[in-house]
Amino acid sequence: MSGMAEVRSRPRSTVEDYLALPNDVLAELIDGELYVTPAPTPNHQDVAGALYVHLRLFTEAHALGRAYISPVDVYLPSGDIVQPDVVFIRQERMHITQTVIRGGPDLAIEVISPSRPERDRFIKKQLFAQNGVAEYWIADPAARSVEVFTLEGDAYAPAGWFTDTATVVSPSLPGLEIPLSTVFRVDE
Repeated sequence: MSGMAEVRSRPRSTVEDYLALPNDVLAELIDGELYVTPAPTPNHQDVAGALYVHLRLFTEAHALGRAYISPVDVYLPSGDIVQPDVVFIRQERMHITQTVIRGGPDLAIEVISPSRPERDRFIKKQLFAQNGVAEYWIADPAARSVEVFTLEGDAYAPAGWFTDTATVVSPSLPGLEIPLSTVFRVDE
């Protein structure tokens, strides 16, 4: 090639590449890129677990659907595979098999990890919006806050920012109230 530099790009990863990973590897496939994640910290798991317990108890008490906690594979319509920290799927939209969730959940919750905040705040937020996830929460243990977004068209609009002394509410699940004092514990 006369005077032109040769540009090479990494090959895009596929679903087959994702499925070939060992079962104990936490990973996601987003836009042809495999993201391998270290195990979450105990603080991360405390926050995700508390949100999950509140969501599960509320949705089961009202027979609304099912809540799940990571790791669980969510196969989005775009072909991406993600493992949100917590997901909820309405009863009438159940698309769950014995091994995976197919389609976008009704609510996805991500707990910010210090090692990858941009993935939850930007990449996954945009990905969930493109795949029709009606509501998205970002829980930030460092800021002791939860941001709630609702889908308007093909993008998210802010629906609330709740700090550790507040009670987070869900626009799509009326009656769900989670006191953040039970999520972000004082001893941390």
